[in-house]
Parts: sequence; C-alpha cells; structure tokens
Amino acid sequence: MAPKGSAGDIRRGAAIRRRSTEERRSLLLDRLEEIYLAEGFSSITIDDLCRRLGCSKTTLYSVADSREQIIQAVTRHFFARATETIEREVAGETDAGRRVVRYLTGVGAAMRRNSIAFYVDMVSYEPTASIYRLNSDAAATRVRGFIEEGVAAGQFRKANAALAGQAIALLIEGVQSGELLERTGLTAGEAFSELGELIVNGLSVRD
Repeated sequence: MAPKGSAGDIRRGAAIRRRSTEERRSLLLDRLEEIYLAEGFSSITIDDLCRRLGCSKTTLYSVADSREQIIQAVTRHFFARATETIEREVAGETDAGRRVVRYLTGVGAAMRRNSIAFYVDMVSYEPTASIYRLNSDAAATRVRGFIEEGVAAGQFRKANAALAGQAIALLIEGVQSGELLERTGLTAGEAFSELGELIVNGLSVRD
C-alpha cells in the first residue's frame, strides 16, 4: 500500500480535479449553448452572460480565454453533441436508405434548434462559419459513405451514386451559404430533412 501523500495519491487527486473542472466546463457550455441557440451571440456581452448564469468572469473564462473564443467553443460544442446524437441514432440501422434518411433527418433536427438569430450570427461571423463549413463537409462525406454502402449492398443504383454524392455536397453547400434557403423558403432544418428523402427515392433500385 502506498503511503499517504505518495505520488499515486497526488496523481489520483489531480485526475479528480481535472474531471471536476471538465464537468463544470461542460455544464457551462450546455447553458451557454441554450442562450446562444435561442438568441444568437452578436449582441450578448460577457457581463450579460455572467449576470444570467450567476457566475463570475473568472468562471466564465474557464470555458475559453475571450468572448470570441467562448462563442467558437459553444459552436463546436453544439456540433459535437449533435454529431454524437445523430451517430447514435444511425448506429443500429442496417438499411442504407433508412440510414441516409435518419442521418439527414437528425441533422435537420439539430439545425431546427437554431433560432434565426443564431443561424444568421453563425454564418456571418467567419470563425463560426468555418466551424459550420467543416461540419457540413463532414456530413456530406458521411452521407456519401452511406450511398457507397448502399451500392455495394445492391440497394442503390450504381449509375447515379456518383451524381448523388456530388449533389449532396452542392445541396449542403447551398444550405450552408443560405442561397438554397432563400430560394426555397425552407429553414436549414427543413432542408436537411427533405434532402434525405429526395436522395433515397432517386437512388432506390427499381424493378
């Protein structure tokens, strides 16, 4: 048995403190996410956040070192949690068509959590727009992978799979830029949900 105050005790104590700090930071990110998704972030100051969260600036800056970095951390947190939820929902689905639909419906559900104010702020501020682009690209890559699996399983027509893969990237880019939303009148959440049905119906093998 290691004596009290040994290196092992110190390491365990440090690990417990790290977990506690990480849990507090995660809780703060959850609460910040609720505020930003509902109201956007361009007009909300650090003083506003401290007052509404009932915390000090020191506590708030444990999330990140500046207001701009906090905004980016919250945006990453939103996409990371959404991705985790979506992947969990499609993990047990073996049918390629249903995987595409469930994946993009999940993306749509996540995007529907965004108020118009948050969406406009996110795409207007380059650091968060970059985070959005990165996640949109990852979603397009994921759906293309599902399509390839569907072709290999004989569920999708091979001739149209490459076209569908490119169309997905273009459509997601259109949602991200706002151009598709402006022309269709859809929200980002609605557009992603509809996209899954369009893709699967177009690729399905017909008798």
